[in-house]
Amino acid sequence: MSNQLRPDPRGPFRVEQLREGDRYELSQGHPIYCAPSGRDHAGHNLAGGAVLATDPDVEWAGVDAGFSPESGTLRAPDIAIAAAGVERGWIPGVPPLAVEYAGVGQDEQELEAKIAELLEHGTQQIWVVRLVGPRRVEVRRRNQPLQVLGPGDLLSAPGLLRNPVPVEALYDREASHRAMLRNLLQRAGYDSIDSVRTEGLNAGLEQGVEQGLVEAILDLLADRGLPPDDETRARLAACHDHGQLKRWLRAAARANALTELFEV
Repeated sequence: MSNQLRPDPRGPFRVEQLREGDRYELSQGHPIYCAPSGRDHAGHNLAGGAVLATDPDVEWAGVDAGFSPESGTLRAPDIAIAAAGVERGWIPGVPPLAVEYAGVGQDEQELEAKIAELLEHGTQQIWVVRLVGPRRVEVRRRNQPLQVLGPGDLLSAPGLLRNPVPVEALYDREASHRAMLRNLLQRAGYDSIDSVRTEGLNAGLEQGVEQGLVEAILDLLADRGLPPDDETRARLAACHDHGQLKRWLRAAARANALTELFEV
């Protein structure tokens, strides 16, 4: 059969014919309707999306973002990460990491077609979160065996994510919050929650020492018949130099007037 007689497998639609907000994906020019999410599906999307979006090495993450590797293809993974960009409308290419949630009523044939198209155009990993039956995540990579992970396991994406993602963090709200906290602390410059606690403890000890020295100076002055005035109290309270406070404490034991306190 000649090429002219072969039916064209491509559909009639192109990416530029769709507008942002249209509830369709395109596969080789054929429209695929994407129904709105229910409470369960939407909640899981938010939990997993927040974990990926807060990872310190992720520049951008989105939910249902449209990626177009070619004019007849538009795919919108449930969650995707990508490099930062300023383009308006559909994002060129495909995401390096995508997440799909498969719940009740999932069209398995369409899901497999979507996975195949994303991998074919360069997506490195697709995590399929199974919400029916035992909770599990299928890791899809091009030309590699399917990997299935369950609760207690960690997902990793070297070069894309700094931190491993607990399987539960993609669908459990509390697990998602714990992973987010770790990520946000690292973005703020802390290694872990323990470093925050240590820093907070050290700051508290420093403040306690300062307060103790100030109170010792005030008590000593009062005992020696030199009741501190407001100006003296304010100057002592404003000092955070332990060495200076100690010098003023020694001076308070010798001073005959308040003015002599700050002469050292």
